[in-house]
Amino acid sequence: MKKTIEVMENGVKKERVVSYIPLRYILNILLIFFEIAAVIAVLSLITIYVPYFYFAVVATQVGVAISIIARNDNPDYKLPWLFFVLLIPIIGFMLYFMFYDRKLNRKQRKNVERAKSERTGKDDSAEFLALKEQDELVYSQAVSLTKLSSSRLYFGTAIKYFPLGDELFPALIKDLKRAEKFIFMEYFIIEGGQFWDSILHVLKEKAKAGVEVRVVYDDIGCMMTLPGNYYKQLAKAGIKCVPFSKLGGQANNKFNNRSHRKITVIDGKVGYTGGVNLADEYINRIVKHGHWKDVGVRLEGEAVNELTRLFLIDYNQNVKKPTDNFGDYYRTSDERAEGYCIPFGDGPKPIYDRQVSKTAIMNLLNGAKRYVYITTPYLIIDNELASAIENTALRGVDIRIITPHIPDKKLVFLMTRSYYPRLMAAGVKIFEYEKGFIHAKTYSADGETAIVGTVNLDYRSLVHHFENGVWMHKCAAIADMEKDFLATQGQSIEYRSDMLKQTIWRRFVGALVKIFAPLL
Repeated sequence: MKKTIEVMENGVKKERVVSYIPLRYILNILLIFFEIAAVIAVLSLITIYVPYFYFAVVATQVGVAISIIARNDNPDYKLPWLFFVLLIPIIGFMLYFMFYDRKLNRKQRKNVERAKSERTGKDDSAEFLALKEQDELVYSQAVSLTKLSSSRLYFGTAIKYFPLGDELFPALIKDLKRAEKFIFMEYFIIEGGQFWDSILHVLKEKAKAGVEVRVVYDDIGCMMTLPGNYYKQLAKAGIKCVPFSKLGGQANNKFNNRSHRKITVIDGKVGYTGGVNLADEYINRIVKHGHWKDVGVRLEGEAVNELTRLFLIDYNQNVKKPTDNFGDYYRTSDERAEGYCIPFGDGPKPIYDRQVSKTAIMNLLNGAKRYVYITTPYLIIDNELASAIENTALRGVDIRIITPHIPDKKLVFLMTRSYYPRLMAAGVKIFEYEKGFIHAKTYSADGETAIVGTVNLDYRSLVHHFENGVWMHKCAAIADMEKDFLATQGQSIEYRSDMLKQTIWRRFVGALVKIFAPLL
């Protein structure tokens, strides 16, 4: 299915035809709703016509509520489920059984265990020893992150920071043209236009020349940007392509756990990540929400192996018969740049046992002495993370957060602003990027430690999605990141206490939406 949209392209209004919810998605979404409705309808009828079955329903309802309370989950996540279960009989606990946990079949469990065992084989004990001698607090952050994400600590990888997708675009094309052995690309959104079409032209040429080319795109992330059978179209050009977690008609939690990752790996030597998807608004070739401010990083060195590993995990999770030997794609490097880094992955339970990104961000906050700079498109956080930000500010650390001034989603924007009063009361300074939408996800502290990648400060990123990032310490890119932050702050509006006044209706909607934010 297609639709025509109006966009600004190089300052000129133009019409563009785009894909719009292909039939495959519509049918599968209808099947999911039908399955949910059928199960609830059957139980409701049994309750009406079978004597004493109502008492079984009540017992189940109470049992589920007790189970939710007893779980070792974030209280913020429990609250909306308790609301559903206790206030909406039958529907509430049936939704709980279907969607609370992600259940893995035997094949998926096997793939998860294999993925955990496919570490790069690097011995990083020397790096940890050197880091511990320099700074024990940062050393502890690195230990925590590598344990949670099964990654390694690297020294010597060269990292270049791009303050705009516009600048990342030509560098990426240049590196893709140099590929000799393989190209791996995984993105949440791919959409036809100058950005993706330029990349696709190179990929097709490389595939013809014998370079192994693979692409992973998120099936729901690209629901409105690509045809439903796009992976088949790329296969005809010699490109191995799979949609991540292809949407089926099953009512389970799988459809909620999307790949929000952005990864490019070229010959195992060069890697890219950050917030930039492969669509024209990310490089400001078209305008949807004002100027699009996004960032990315280019890695060159042995740490790229971690991006290779993440890509191969996701690719092999989504093919029928995974056959890759990960070690065939790992590379050694002679790079000798300054600084330490850890490229890491994150994702939902039970794929990842703990919240990797949230822990890394909280560790960065707790270790900060002078200042913390944050950019995020969304600010929808649980009480634990909000308290960590508050406590850091209350002990005198200068915390500044930049969010968008022109929203891409009005309801999410309302939720983001609802967190301002609490944080500002603790001394956090909040700015909104006046020129448009800031999609960058950066976290830096004291000019020494930083995180950049795909992780937003919202439940989607921190709980539900598969994400990735790069933790850095004393890398040259951190200075560039903080210089860019201050420049962006200069183009932003500082939110003041007199701007916090809201109507009763807005406060009510904000409070109501906060309850259900963990599920959104």
